[in-house]
Amino acid sequence: MENPFSVRIQARAYELDRQGHLNQAVYMQYAEHARWQFLQAAGLTPDVLGEAGIGPVLLKATIRFQRELRAGDEVDVGCAITGGQGKLLELTQRFHTPDGISVARVEGVIGLLDLETRRLLPDPGSKLRELAKHPDLLGPAT
Repeated sequence: MENPFSVRIQARAYELDRQGHLNQAVYMQYAEHARWQFLQAAGLTPDVLGEAGIGPVLLKATIRFQRELRAGDEVDVGCAITGGQGKLLELTQRFHTPDGISVARVEGVIGLLDLETRRLLPDPGSKLRELAKHPDLLGPAT
């Protein structure tokens, strides 16, 4: 399945580890950046979410590294809602070189936090679709 949304990022020299490849923690930063860009592309800006009294929270993330990235390499980081039930949504984030070579994959679980009660909303997918200006970017209803 292709990502309905992706953002291109260029690896910077200061993000490298002693082996000369992108530090493992930076992959998670790239994933976080792509998740926020994904939400914003759907019209779910921090202001929109804040006015609704909610905020996305990452509850679980696993990463599988497949190929190293070095300084100057570009990577397309995708984001797609791929499932979920109850209070949880599942996200898949694929990292590919511009020519399509798989670099990494992040599997995550998110929820929507009610900022007043500090509890997860019961149906985060429906709430995101309700608030989104472009709900089609969020994929089919789960």
